[in-house]
Amino acid sequence: MSTPLVLAIDQGTTNTKALLVTPDGRILQQASVPNHVDYPQSGWAEQSAIALWQGVQAAIAALLAKADGAQVAAIAISNQRESIMVWDAATGEPIGPCVIWQCRRSAPKCEALRAAGHAEIIEQKTGLALDPLFPAAKIAWLIDSLPGARLRAVRGELRAGTVDSWLLWRLTGGKVHATDHSNASRTQLFNTQTLQWDDELLTLFDVPRPLLAPVQASDSEFGQTVDGVTALPAGIPIRAMVGDSHAALFGHGVRQPGTVKATYGTGTSLMTLTPQRVRSGHGLSGTIAWSTSVGVVHALEGNISVSGQAAAFIAQILGVPDVAALSAMAAGDSNGVAFVPALVGMGAPYWRSDARGTITGLSLGTQPGHLARAAIEAIAFQVADVFAAMQQDLGFPLAELRADGGASQNSVLMQFQADLIDRPVSASTAPEVSALGAAALAFEGMGITTGSAAPGARFAPHMAPDIRARHLDGWSAAIRQTLTQ
Repeated sequence: MSTPLVLAIDQGTTNTKALLVTPDGRILQQASVPNHVDYPQSGWAEQSAIALWQGVQAAIAALLAKADGAQVAAIAISNQRESIMVWDAATGEPIGPCVIWQCRRSAPKCEALRAAGHAEIIEQKTGLALDPLFPAAKIAWLIDSLPGARLRAVRGELRAGTVDSWLLWRLTGGKVHATDHSNASRTQLFNTQTLQWDDELLTLFDVPRPLLAPVQASDSEFGQTVDGVTALPAGIPIRAMVGDSHAALFGHGVRQPGTVKATYGTGTSLMTLTPQRVRSGHGLSGTIAWSTSVGVVHALEGNISVSGQAAAFIAQILGVPDVAALSAMAAGDSNGVAFVPALVGMGAPYWRSDARGTITGLSLGTQPGHLARAAIEAIAFQVADVFAAMQQDLGFPLAELRADGGASQNSVLMQFQADLIDRPVSASTAPEVSALGAAALAFEGMGITTGSAAPGARFAPHMAPDIRARHLDGWSAAIRQTLTQ
């Protein structure tokens, strides 16, 4: 009998990837398609929902062309989270853009809710701080931006969903509208204690209930493919859907509290499992890691809005071609320069949507290499802030950090990260941990035992305590200046 294969779709902000994965976590073939992000005005960020779907179609076609004759047993989806779209239930056509997680266009709505005193109840029910990062207020913007759309939403003629729901709808030819607990828990409309869409939250955010999808376990059989929509044949089950950060935690093999996962991408998400549902007192999000037939698993998460993108931004400012070139020109230290990349506000643990990026510590001795180094250090400093907040919330020390994503292959960054948090950092050799995690969920949902992402280079902390303290004090001063400007 041939080895069963899962086709894992990893739909991210920057790229859409398709991979053929074996139960032991080997990637037999993969394909990738780049995605485009539009910034139509300051603070806004969006993508074309149709282009995202076309990217999935192209990635699947390219993958199957490389793996001629491969028999796909199931599909697994990991997806960029907090990005939302609304589409016509009859035609499947989007009524507007996919408003992505980085977008701040819903900031006025969030501020109005805060001014009216609703932030506390929202965080109590969802575990999420009231912030434009989350989709709830974006849904109202989408249906109010098109004449007649709100009435159509109330009548059940429209559907809203995160990217997982959109892809499921398309793969099943419009037959299935569903999501999983991990994605639902990021919408700010889902009560993570009752595990239901919450009527009070729907009212506060002006979201009609008929828009929303039923919520299922992450390893459910969500539906089956139909003919003609992709290069896949009909009848292949979609056997797992999970947010990309959650999928990465699963892919790292984390099943018990005590270890933190950090995915270094456009932004960075840190996540750690918790023994039960936890409400953060230190600027983090209580969330659902994943769900299976056994039950729901809870976690703490810290979302950093701009991390890898911070290095890309400084590379552009300095006129170097890419982040690799920036890393090559980085000096051995930043010479007192600090870069706080609040380019779309600040996420965890500060949650200041009004913050803007700052560069401090400039002097006549500052060279481009110092600024390049400051950009790389900014990624590690932000992660260290969230790591510290997690330990404060949990009340016990965390043992290690497991890293994945493109920047995790930067040994200078990983060593500095280990030094700042004073814990070992393991950088996975598998560059596609989110896809592997989603595939593992699908396999396990089918009763097939899986492996986890292979550990890669391990970085042990070796920075002297006084030097570490000096670095952290300098970063804290830069943060204070950013938040008071």
